[in-house]
Amino acid sequence: MPDHKNLKKVSNGWVIARKLTQVLSLVLFILAVLFSRQNGLPSNLVDFTVRLSPLAMASHLLSSKTFLAGSALSLILLISSLFFGRAWCGWLCPLGTILDLFKFSKHKNRRQPSETLRKIKYGLLILVLLSALFGNLTLLFFDPLTIFVRSTTLTILPAMDRIIFAVEKLLIKIPFMSKPVFAFDSWLRPDILPSTAPSIQYAFLVGFFFASLILLNLIAERFWCRYLCPLGALLGIPSRLAFFQRRTKALCSECGICSNNCPTDTIDSHNKYQSDPSECTLCMNCLESCQKNSLSFTPKWQPSASRPYDLNRRHFLTSVGISIFSVAVLSFDWIKNKAKSFLLRPPGVDDESQFLSTCIRCGICLKVCPTQALQPDFSESGLEGAWTPILVPRNGFCDFGCNSCGENCPVQAIPSLTIDNKRQAKIGQAYIDQDRCLAWSDHINCIVCEEMCPIPQKAITLEYGKHTLTDGSQVEIMLPVVNRESCIGCGTCENKCPVQGDAAIRVYTI
Repeated sequence: MPDHKNLKKVSNGWVIARKLTQVLSLVLFILAVLFSRQNGLPSNLVDFTVRLSPLAMASHLLSSKTFLAGSALSLILLISSLFFGRAWCGWLCPLGTILDLFKFSKHKNRRQPSETLRKIKYGLLILVLLSALFGNLTLLFFDPLTIFVRSTTLTILPAMDRIIFAVEKLLIKIPFMSKPVFAFDSWLRPDILPSTAPSIQYAFLVGFFFASLILLNLIAERFWCRYLCPLGALLGIPSRLAFFQRRTKALCSECGICSNNCPTDTIDSHNKYQSDPSECTLCMNCLESCQKNSLSFTPKWQPSASRPYDLNRRHFLTSVGISIFSVAVLSFDWIKNKAKSFLLRPPGVDDESQFLSTCIRCGICLKVCPTQALQPDFSESGLEGAWTPILVPRNGFCDFGCNSCGENCPVQAIPSLTIDNKRQAKIGQAYIDQDRCLAWSDHINCIVCEEMCPIPQKAITLEYGKHTLTDGSQVEIMLPVVNRESCIGCGTCENKCPVQGDAAIRVYTI
C-alpha cells in the first residue's frame, strides 16, 4: 500500500515547482518587454519574447523565405514537445499563466463545450501557415506570444502608467509625501515607463481582444488553450509522440477527482480516465489530486490513439479553402483605390510588399519608439497591413538621434541602421499647405518648422516676402520653404506646427 503522505508531498512539490516556474517565466517576459527600449536590454535578449514561438518563426520563414539565426530557439521548443508534450503551455507560456491567474470558479457539474471545438485551433493553425506561405502574416495576430507582447505594450503598460500617474497626482498633494513621490517618479521614468503618457491608436481594440481571451474562462477554464490557440495546436502535433506522458495504472479506482481538476478537460472519464497528450499541459494537478498513486508520467515512446476531434482530410481541405479565401480577402485592398498619402513606414523600410511579408505584428517597435511616433495601423495599409507600424508625425516625430525600432525588431522587418545611415533614410516628404500656414496665409512670422528641423543643413529654409497692410504699408514676412533634397520626412516640423488640427506642414508618402 502506498504511503499517501509521502505521495501528497511529492505531488505538491511538482505543482509548486510548476507554479514557481510560471511566475518566474512571466516575470522574465514582462521585464524583457518593459526594458525593450532605448538604453534598455540588449536587443538579442529582448528578441526571445517572440523568437521562442515556433508558429511566428515558421510563418516568418514561409512568408519571407529567410531563416533567422535566432529562430533556433523556437526549433528547440518544438523538438522539446517530442519529449515533454505541451509542457510549454502549462509551465512557461506567459499568456497561459495569465489565464491561470484569472481562473474563475469552476463548477464541477457545469457542462463543458463540445470536444469537436478543439478542431478550431488546428484549422486556425493551417490558416495561419498557409496565409504565411502566400506572403501574408496578418493572422499572426493570433500567436500567443505576439498577443502577450502586443497587449502588454499597447494596453497593459499604458493603463498602468495612467494609474500610477493618477495615484502620484493625489499623493503629491500631501505635504510629507511630495518628496518620496518625486523620488519614485524620477526612478520610474524614463528607464521603466516613458516620460510622457503613451498615446496609442486602436489600443482599445487590442485591450478588448485580450480581455475577451480572459473572459472566455467563464465558459471553460483555459478556453483559449483548449479550442483556439494555433501555437498549442502546432505543439500538440508532435506531443502525440511525447516521451513523457500521463498514464493511468490498473489500480485506478476511477473516482474522477483528476478529471475535475484538469484545466484543459482532457481526461476522458469514458476511456478509463486516459488523457490526450496533445491536449495535456503537464500541469500535474491530476498527480496532486490522485489518492491511489494510480497515475504516472513515465518515459515511454508510444503514439497516442486518434481522437474524434482530430482533423481528417475533409476538415484539412476545408481549412485550405478557407485559407485561400482569407488570403484573397486580406490582399484585396479597397484602400488602393485612393492614394496612400500618409503610409509612412519606419526608417529603412523601402519595399512595402517585403515589409508586409516580414513584419509579425509583435508591437515591439511601438514600445521602443521614444516619441510614440510609431503607431499600429488599419486605415492606411488596409487589412493586409493590420497592426503593422506606421509613422504618425502629429502624434510624435522620428527622433533624429534614435534607431531603436530597427535595433529591437526581432525579425529584421525594420532594418537595423546605424545612426548616420538612419539620418539619411527617407521616410517621406514634407509639403506646406499655404492656405493653413500662419506665415503664408495669415502673414504671421511663424518660423517654428524651420527652427525645429533637425537636419544640419536645414530641410526648411526661410524666404523673405512682403505683405501690404490695409493702410498701405508693407511688412516683411519670413515664409518657410521645403528643400526637397534635404528633407527625410522625419515629421518633426509637422509635430511641432502650432496650427490646431491638421498641421500646415505635413509629411506625405514618397
